[in-house]
Amino acid sequence: MTKTRKVNIVTMGCSKNTVDSEKLSAILSSQSWEVSFDSEKSGHDAVIINTCGFINDAKRESIDMILKYAEKKKRGNIGTLFVMGCLSGRYGSELSSEIPEADGCFGVCDWKSLTDALGAEHPETREGGRIVSTPSHYAYLKISEGCDRTCSFCAIPKIRGRHVSTPADDLLREARMLSEKGVKELILIAQDLTYYGIDIYGKPVLADLLEKLSGTEGIEWIRLHYAFPAHFPDNVLKVMRDKPNICRYIDIPLQHCSDNVLEKMRRGHGKRKTAELIEHIRRSVPGVAIRTTLLVGHPGESEEDFSELKQFVRDMKFERLGVFNYSHEEDTWSWNNYTDSVPEELKNRRASEIMAIQQEISEKQNAERVGKVYQVLIDREEEECFIGRTEFDSPEVDNEVIIKKPGEITPGSFYNVRIDSAGEFDLYGSIAE
Repeated sequence: MTKTRKVNIVTMGCSKNTVDSEKLSAILSSQSWEVSFDSEKSGHDAVIINTCGFINDAKRESIDMILKYAEKKKRGNIGTLFVMGCLSGRYGSELSSEIPEADGCFGVCDWKSLTDALGAEHPETREGGRIVSTPSHYAYLKISEGCDRTCSFCAIPKIRGRHVSTPADDLLREARMLSEKGVKELILIAQDLTYYGIDIYGKPVLADLLEKLSGTEGIEWIRLHYAFPAHFPDNVLKVMRDKPNICRYIDIPLQHCSDNVLEKMRRGHGKRKTAELIEHIRRSVPGVAIRTTLLVGHPGESEEDFSELKQFVRDMKFERLGVFNYSHEEDTWSWNNYTDSVPEELKNRRASEIMAIQQEISEKQNAERVGKVYQVLIDREEEECFIGRTEFDSPEVDNEVIIKKPGEITPGSFYNVRIDSAGEFDLYGSIAE
């Protein structure tokens, strides 16, 4: 009889890493490995840390996690320690030298070397198999890998390579498999959703994919993350409007609005076109929630550029918004062509100012929801309340609906919830009769 071995997979960074960890877990589980995710327990025969290397803060978090488990290995609390993902793909030799406790460092796509090191067989394809590590009612569906864009600040093309779409039939098969496991919400992710299909079908076919996915039995919500604003495919909006299980929600990382900064960022779009796109999306899909991400402190961002960005946020009134400080990353266009000219303290101040504006916008928008009834998907139970989301909110990054106990509520189920009161970012409600 083959001995069962225990492996703990610790995932850092974005949801694309989450999907990679889940697919790796299925390979190992099929070969007598007992898989845990992000476990704090000792006694694992192996620990795999799936790292993020996108920006400095994420790199520090990944290194701290590696050091934490290196110390556990020194104390004999775990067996072997392996590092995979974006950080080890960029700095594998440095990590191996600086942290000798790591028994191997592997890049994003170097799955065979990792499974070989674990003594596991590597399948011919990665299709199908997957153990969901998120709450069982939602899962991420990665529709492509890599990116062909040349944004000045971004190292993803260097880390994950060129854009490669997953064939639609494979995605439909994966969606059905996830539905059979109890998944009710599919969150489509990619570095650039709107580029989907160009490499396979010769044209962007995200709308066609959405049409097909919307027919998956058991999938009640489909959510879109990371759509690039330049050359946005208009037919996606028609599908979003017409298909009831496609959420009126879209994540479009705009990064900035100043033409000066957007040109330095090599984004391929300007302020006027950006504003026109936002207005067009709102006209085409009434009630849509638009999430965006902004980047402050890019080399060359002046006070005038930043003032323009603040006014843009006030004017656009995004439903959801996040801010990142510029990180000067090796092997990017900015690294090779610009000096990191904006002091970190100034970046922090600018980010705080943007979020203060967004806080006021969010508070006003939330107040308008009081007294209305929304379909809410319950994510979890806490000591004094249940926590859920509307279709306008993605897990972990967006607003939540807080429902006080008592009540017969089952996490993973949908309920009609009346909004009783509102805060700056969250809503408070009760089950509608």
